[in-house]
Amino acid sequence: MSLSLEFNFRSLLKLNSRLAASSKDMRKIPFANDEYYHVFNRGVEKREVFCDLADYERFLLSLRLMNSDDSGLMIRWRDFHEANPDVSLDEFLGSGESFSAPSLLKFNSRDSLELNVREAHEQARLVDILAYCLNPNHYHLVLRQRIDKGIEKFMQKVGTGYTNYFNAKYERSGALFQGRFKASHIDSDEYLLHVLAYVDANSSVHGVAEAESYPWCSYSAPFGGLASKSTDGAVISGRMDVLSRFSDILAYHDFARSAVEGMRDRKELEK
Repeated sequence: MSLSLEFNFRSLLKLNSRLAASSKDMRKIPFANDEYYHVFNRGVEKREVFCDLADYERFLLSLRLMNSDDSGLMIRWRDFHEANPDVSLDEFLGSGESFSAPSLLKFNSRDSLELNVREAHEQARLVDILAYCLNPNHYHLVLRQRIDKGIEKFMQKVGTGYTNYFNAKYERSGALFQGRFKASHIDSDEYLLHVLAYVDANSSVHGVAEAESYPWCSYSAPFGGLASKSTDGAVISGRMDVLSRFSDILAYHDFARSAVEGMRDRKELEK
């Protein structure tokens, strides 16, 4: 397949039409393993869903710990962290404490235990998260499904878990997001690059903050995102397989900046 690494206005129009369609009638599209999808949702009545730093941190933590076929990982981390506040998330994920059945792990040393645990978590991932952006009232993700129904399971866990957290914290009840998440299939390599750029730089597109300095998106580093207290920068997986098509990360950022300018110009024309 011939792949253009130049910003393509035609792909921008395609992205705009997919965004409009997704918000209406594309929520029930079939999800196939090893395919890529643009997933997004916003707060009910366009309300803010991230109100302070802790909210952003909690959603990123959900993206990491709920991306697993192991439904109890988030709870085990919560209980472990309360008892061991100085131990990092990465250290926890490399220990037998993070595994649902540590007695099943075969190891001869501490190093082999950590390797086995990390391999178990890797194998249990529901999706690869290639890109994300958390804006005050909505989020965007680029996902690759790894197992059957992986995206549906992942988004249900993240949505329910974060809503329960948010409602308890702010003493509210009811839905937080506008129904089920929205999704659009990414059906070509060229379109994938444009969607990655759009999601990485979404805070710039919407005038929230310049993506280069925005901590709640995956623009800022080749492997995705500025490291945060909750995630240690490890939300992203599978991203470099795509970005390796550019000569270096600076070339990708040039491409992404062109995409942002194209989106901004489009918004001006629509006013």
